[in-house]
Amino acid sequence: MDAKSPRRGKSKAASSAYWNEKPLEALTAAEWESLCDGCGRCCLVKLEDEDTGRIHFTDVGCRLLNVETCRCADYAHRRRRVRDCLKLTPDLAAGLAWLPPTCAYRLRAEGRPLAWWHPLVSGSPETVHTAGISVRGRVQLIETDLKVDDYPDRIVSWPGQRPRGAGSRKPPSRRPTVKPSES
Repeated sequence: MDAKSPRRGKSKAASSAYWNEKPLEALTAAEWESLCDGCGRCCLVKLEDEDTGRIHFTDVGCRLLNVETCRCADYAHRRRRVRDCLKLTPDLAAGLAWLPPTCAYRLRAEGRPLAWWHPLVSGSPETVHTAGISVRGRVQLIETDLKVDDYPDRIVSWPGQRPRGAGSRKPPSRRPTVKPSES
């Protein structure tokens, strides 16, 4: 693996933990992209309360969200195809209150370290799913499946919450399985 593909296992770049050492503004384009953990939470449709400004997540995915991989199906062209898709920058990461509490961009903008399940830390893109962080199995509809007027019925709280154990620096310990003795 080379420094241009930081998601495929641990590399020299991963062992130096550039994601914790460098300020967001100093990251290369490849390093910046590698901060995305692939959870898909930012690709859920969000609603803003006009009176309070509060953001509400839904269990409705963007039309480009691949619900199995939790990645954008057309990342390179997403902003052309989805008019309200944002290009995240260090300034936006520091100021977007709706970024999930587990989001690496948000964590690093706040000066906090990445959790054990982040692919850069674990060396595996699957830990974001096994830790219960991703939207895999939780997206009920894609935005083209329903009318905008029905979106408020799809409001959920889990994307704005941190699953138990998700913020820790170490994976939860597994209790050994005790097999019953054969008689």
